[in-house]
Amino acid sequence: MTEQTQLYLTQLTALLKKYQLWQNEPIDPALLHSSVPFCHDTLAFEQWLQFVFIEKIQQIITMKQPLPRNFAIAPMAQMTLIDQSGSEEIISLLTQLDSLLGESDD
Repeated sequence: MTEQTQLYLTQLTALLKKYQLWQNEPIDPALLHSSVPFCHDTLAFEQWLQFVFIEKIQQIITMKQPLPRNFAIAPMAQMTLIDQSGSEEIISLLTQLDSLLGESDD
């Protein structure tokens, strides 16, 4: 499961770059101090994917910690990326990731 998650993160990064949704400059760390899900009040969803989600999951994988389970990112992507170029590919990938991390550990 970890290898597949890593593959999805790599693919997500590539898609964000392909569709010019990847930000090359770091963000102001104060923008991460939000109590709203997905930092929706301080970040665009693609920024949250890049600076929060991808970074956090990558840290978890690197530290060999258990991956988070039973979450749903794709619905937020469907709501926020609707008019963005490449949204269908990004949403499809996030749906696959949601499904993978929703599976049991068996």
